[in-house]
Amino acid sequence: MVPFAGYLLPVQYPTGILAEHEAVRTQAGLFDVSHMGEVMFTGPTALASVNHLITNDYSTLTTGRMRYGILCNDHGGCIDDLIVYKFGDEEYYVVVNAANREKDFAHMAANALPGTTVDDISDNIAQLALQGPRSRDILARIADPGELPEKYYSFRRHVSVAGMDCLVSQSGYTGEFGYEIYTVPENATLLWQAIRGAGEEFGLLPCGLGARDTLRLEASMPLYGHEMDDQVTPLEANLGFGVKLGKEEFVGRDALLAAGEPTRIRMGLAATGRGIIREHQDVYVGDEHVGTTTSGTFAPHLKKAVAMALVDVAHSEVGTEVEVNVRGSRIPARIVPMPFYRHA
Repeated sequence: MVPFAGYLLPVQYPTGILAEHEAVRTQAGLFDVSHMGEVMFTGPTALASVNHLITNDYSTLTTGRMRYGILCNDHGGCIDDLIVYKFGDEEYYVVVNAANREKDFAHMAANALPGTTVDDISDNIAQLALQGPRSRDILARIADPGELPEKYYSFRRHVSVAGMDCLVSQSGYTGEFGYEIYTVPENATLLWQAIRGAGEEFGLLPCGLGARDTLRLEASMPLYGHEMDDQVTPLEANLGFGVKLGKEEFVGRDALLAAGEPTRIRMGLAATGRGIIREHQDVYVGDEHVGTTTSGTFAPHLKKAVAMALVDVAHSEVGTEVEVNVRGSRIPARIVPMPFYRHA
């Protein structure tokens, strides 16, 4: 157990990170992610405020669907990445990263448009993430299968899960099929126990922060403070799919347009020599320093060392041979497409 964003969270359970990782890839894993933050936007200008604050375009988002986006500062740097749920035309539910909860809320409250109420409801929400190919089988044991969301990045409210009122979304941070389940905190323990019981026959394992990190890295998902921060733009982080520069305006848009095409970009690396690449290590092409790693590990399911790095665009072509300086030794690597892993 370790302190994390004001909570005590498990790094791993007795089964260990490798077993937990493989359970998610082949069966199912259960994460308590109640540390995540939730912010409500309500009022007649709620949509306008969400579009003003976040890089994606939510004008076409329909009720019951979700959409990724980035919260930028005036300079175009990333304050956080997040997911917006549309509850209704005047009601948007925004899920933010735990470590950024207070910073995000302060920025949102200060910059929301008149006519929008912004509330931090994080303390009223518990969240469990059920991830892996057997997730639907497990949840169908304790919920009506017809009530579960059918599409990726869709959700259903007021689903009865083991008799408890829940919001269930088809989403996750593992690169695997799965669900994120929100309920009131007093239900959290009972919900955890109900899912554990339903998942026993399917090989479900409880999972901690260690597997959460190896899974998201294997799926090439960015993590705030690693692949992005307030000095890295979403375009440099290779998150252009979540940035709609064609919108009339949003905080940071002018800075992104003024900066032009990025000179560095997030890319994937696969080690071709022996050794494991970690974060904050220099990347070279010959004697030229071309970038820095942002995350790296041994990918348990792929059984190879992978990393993500911010590299100069001039040296970012897939197939480029590079070297990574690991404690004074150069490990050969190659720039490869992302994601490293994609589920069937």
